[in-house]
Amino acid sequence: MSGVNIKKLAEALNLAPSTVSRALNDSYEISEKTKKRVLDMAKQMNYQPNPFARSLREHRSKTIAMIIPDLVNNFFAQVIEGVEEITQQFGYHLLVYHTHEDVEKEKEIVTHLLNGRVDGIMMSVSHQTKDIEHLHNVYERRIPIIFFDRICETIPTTKFVTNGYESGYELASHMIKEGCRRIAFLLLSQEISISQQRLRGYLDALKDHGIAQDDSLVLKCVNADEDNHRIIKDFLCSEVNPDGVLAAVEKLAISTYHVARDLQLTIPDQLKVACFSNMKIADLLAPSLTTVAQPTHEFGRQAASLLMNKLTKKNAPDFEDEVIVLPSTMHIRKSSMAHN
Repeated sequence: MSGVNIKKLAEALNLAPSTVSRALNDSYEISEKTKKRVLDMAKQMNYQPNPFARSLREHRSKTIAMIIPDLVNNFFAQVIEGVEEITQQFGYHLLVYHTHEDVEKEKEIVTHLLNGRVDGIMMSVSHQTKDIEHLHNVYERRIPIIFFDRICETIPTTKFVTNGYESGYELASHMIKEGCRRIAFLLLSQEISISQQRLRGYLDALKDHGIAQDDSLVLKCVNADEDNHRIIKDFLCSEVNPDGVLAAVEKLAISTYHVARDLQLTIPDQLKVACFSNMKIADLLAPSLTTVAQPTHEFGRQAASLLMNKLTKKNAPDFEDEVIVLPSTMHIRKSSMAHN
């Protein structure tokens, strides 16, 4: 029999619909004998509960939103995989929103979510995000929110990051040991927390290896690939004359490869290149690209597990105001190595 609802089930059992509903939900108010009778009839009539109706009664959408700045970046694609692995186990849907690194788009998405119905939010902020009133609104509305990678430090919730400072230090030190003395640091924004940490690690590595800081070697790029091509080309053709490029995001390393080809600069002989990236094809590039890879899958799994715990357990405590650090891994390849 199809289309069986609680009302039809109650009629067949000669019970009140509310009694049947409570029995199906294993309520302590209903005797074990009645529960068994209801469950047996439900099985006999092929009753299928309506999860949407239940979520409406519970004022839950069984949906969480994930707000990310850049879909092209492999990092975020891999975090999504980790999140879905957990949310699907709990029967939750994942909605992914893409800000395109645009803070106005980010505010628009957050406003839409505040007016709609999501049970929780996972978020990595855009590189333009300075004013965070829209994020405070989420917190004030008591919608559970977790930040990852690019975090908002002033919102009292749990944030997941990688060891950006140590990774920046390690990558710059490696390039120095391979002979670089003028390493350019390419980034999208100095406002982003993770970029600040990577930049600080890079600067401290220069200092500890006796290399003077040169602000002209820190190059701010933009989100559009065409513009970055021009910016990096002008930079490499200028008197700054770097012998290495350390890119804070993978798109800037790819642009550097394109520019080097245009300028007939050989990597790594004339220009060594390394970046922070989870690109699966890094070892297939010519030459293979030295990267620092973040634990993306674990990022997604841990953040989603914390969110699911909050949403599915009764009286679950609010998120701790803490930063959880997951270590990255350096993969040295040909793009940054001196020929022996």
